[in-house]
This record gives sequence, structure tokens and C-alpha cells, in this order.
Amino acid sequence: MKHNHEHPVMNYNRAFGIGIFLNVGFVLVEAAFGILSDSVALLADAGHNLSDVLGLLLAWGANLLSMRSPTHRRTYGWKSSTLLAALTNAIILLVAVGGISWESIRRFSHPQFAEGRVVMIVAGIGVLINTATALLFVAGRERDLNVRGAFLHMAADAGVSLGVVVAGIGISTLGWLWIDPVVGLIIAAIILAGTWRLFRESFDLVLHAVPREIDAEAINTYLSNLPGVEAVHDVHVWAMSTTQIAMTAHLIRPEVGNDDMLLAQIRTELHDRFGIEHVTLQIERSDIHAECGLECYPPKNLL
Repeated sequence: MKHNHEHPVMNYNRAFGIGIFLNVGFVLVEAAFGILSDSVALLADAGHNLSDVLGLLLAWGANLLSMRSPTHRRTYGWKSSTLLAALTNAIILLVAVGGISWESIRRFSHPQFAEGRVVMIVAGIGVLINTATALLFVAGRERDLNVRGAFLHMAADAGVSLGVVVAGIGISTLGWLWIDPVVGLIIAAIILAGTWRLFRESFDLVLHAVPREIDAEAINTYLSNLPGVEAVHDVHVWAMSTTQIAMTAHLIRPEVGNDDMLLAQIRTELHDRFGIEHVTLQIERSDIHAECGLECYPPKNLL
């Protein structure tokens, strides 16, 4: 049995701290002006930004927990906390979508005047702050799902705030009161589009599904074609965290050889080709006494 014990956890504590500080300040300002100007677009954007602050807090906390060392009881440490943070963040955003949509629809039947110039100025500041926050995470967005989520969220927020600026222009220049709730609904749709995928992916990973970026059939084919391997069974691939993937497999290899060298080769190739950090393999002479601890499926569906 061979295990890969690398733990490439990314430290983005400073980025999270700066991002949270900037966005908390902006949420307070935007909510205040939204109430004073009676703009549902500003209030919707403030609610969205507040949910993103909560998301950043969750991601930051999970990032800190994932750095804790394993113990005898928690042998993988707290790495899975990043998965729970992503799922919780998605649920919070879905609730926010419901609230924004309800208030926007209500405004169609009860239109209210909003100060367009105030909306434009405040939302314009939001474009700058959200863009600056997104740039804090741009370097690590390709290596960490948590960081990528923070980057995409803040980049989307910059676009949403830009939409609120458009609503302000429509109100102040054309007097279109209906544009305010329309923008509110557009904001809700944008949040829903991005959140639904986050919800599905995080939900799947919490259930130990194979991560989307992993080609399960290619792994099964690779293992089956190894020298001396006649069959592969009981293969499981799952995410330990948003950055680390683990897998286990049983290899039927009747002829005894230099298993140490073979296992080292397999571990290296699974890491380099598929990005799997932790590998546990069991070599068996035959499948006579081999039993899956779980219900077994054909190779195509097993992974």
C-alpha cells in the first residue's frame, strides 16, 4: 500500500481579510443609501454583497480549518470543511435570490421613486470594490475551488453593480421607475445561474461523488492496462477538500513482482495525469475472496 501525503493547502488569509473588510464597509454604505433613496436595486445589490461577505467568511474559516493537522480521531484533519463551506454558501445565496425576487415583483405593482443619481454613484463604487476584491483571488483561481468561487463571485458582483448603474441612468434620465425592479430580477437571475452550479457541485462532493474534473473511466482504463493487472475492482474517487482528491482501488495481479516500484509509479502517474493527491491501492493475487464493502457495479458505473 502506498500513500501520497502531500498537502498543498493555499494560504489566502490576507486576501480574505482585505476582501471582507472592503465589502462589509460597502454593504453598510449601500444599504444606507438604498433605504434613503428607496431603491430596490441598491438594496438587492447590498443583500447580494452581504451574502458574499458571509460566503467569504465561510471560505476563510474553512481555509483556516483545512490547515489543521490530522489527529487520531480526524485522520484527514478538517479538510472537508471547505466542502461544507461551499454548500452552505450556495444555500445562503439561494435564500437571498428568493428575497430579492419577492421584493422586486412586489415593486411592479407598487412602483416607488428612487434617486437615480445616488444609485449610480453608490453602485459605481461597488464596481470598483468588487473588481479590487476579485483581483485578490485571481492568482489562485485555477488551483483551489474555494478561491475560484470567491473570485467568480466577486467578478460577477462587479457586473451586477454595473447593472445597477444602468438602472440609475434609466431612472434619472428617462424616469423609468419600472427599470429598478427589473434590474432587481436580473440580479436575482444572475445569482441563481452562478449559485445553482455551485450548489450541485458542492452537494455532490459532500456525498463523495467523483469530482467533475476527474475522468473516472480514464482512471479505470489506466489501472486495468498496468503490467500484470488482470482486473480492477472496488474503485472509489472522492474529494477530501476543494483542493485535494483521494482514491482507493483493488488490483488483481496474480504474478508477484516488485510491487513497491509499481506502486510508486502508479502514485506518481495518478498525481501527474489526474491530480489525485492521496492514493491507496490493494494488490490481490486473485478475486476469489475479493468482496466490495459496498454494492458493486460494472466498472463504467462504479466510478
